[in-house]
Amino acid sequence: MTFRVNCGLTLLAVAILSGARSPAKADLLSSAESFAVLGGSTVTNIGSTTIFGDLGVWPGLATIGLPPGIVSGGTIHAGNVVAQQAQIDLATAYDALAGMAFNLDLTGQDLGGLTLTPGVYRFSSSAQLTGPLTLDGLGDPDALFVIQIGSALTTASNSSVHVINGGDSNVFWQVGSSATLGTGTAFAGSILALTSITLNTGASIVDGRALARNGAVTMDANNISVPEPGTILLLGFGLAGLRAAGKRRHRSAAWVGSADRPSPNSCKRETTHGTIIFHTT
Repeated sequence: MTFRVNCGLTLLAVAILSGARSPAKADLLSSAESFAVLGGSTVTNIGSTTIFGDLGVWPGLATIGLPPGIVSGGTIHAGNVVAQQAQIDLATAYDALAGMAFNLDLTGQDLGGLTLTPGVYRFSSSAQLTGPLTLDGLGDPDALFVIQIGSALTTASNSSVHVINGGDSNVFWQVGSSATLGTGTAFAGSILALTSITLNTGASIVDGRALARNGAVTMDANNISVPEPGTILLLGFGLAGLRAAGKRRHRSAAWVGSADRPSPNSCKRETTHGTIIFHTT
């Protein structure tokens, strides 16, 4: 008797049961992971900014312009122990990123128009983004991108960062001084800046964060959202996939030879054309 199981669905179910998460994201940021915005001196906003995640400031106390800006799905931590611990963990993450061995030195190049694969990239001084940058995860959901910048990061108006084929939650920009996102920039990844971060009008950060160690985070009608937890996303897709597969199995009689399911211990596994086939012994 033969039992056929779709290979992709099986792998997805295994990922759900194991609580698959990106080790890079979970281990690197620690308590700062839940923060979409974290400032050292102040957090200031004008306009209709929406922040998905926590917002904090430490050792400063001031959060200005909230409202009209709103924090959705998170909490404001102004000068409390939660923000203090997040800053401690931010400093640790910043140092870890800065200390990574780089794969390629991009000093003097504009990031605009480039396509980068997973790895660690270095700018010895400032970095500029003019236009689109593509980060291609090559099909690996845990693909890691680290951009080490010696001084400032600046993006021109309407520039963009596109993450494709995996790695959405694992893009880190380690900035040696301050970061400035130009008007309308569609950015991706977590900015860890030594000094300050400024988002000009309409700039956005998806699957990332604006984390400033010593200075201010300044916003103007922006959207900033932390990455979705990977396990929750897998669970949602997995349950839907399992339900759909159950209906298909019922319609197409995927069981071959008997309607009785073999016990796990009585099966051998082999793969044929993307399908796992269990043969009873």
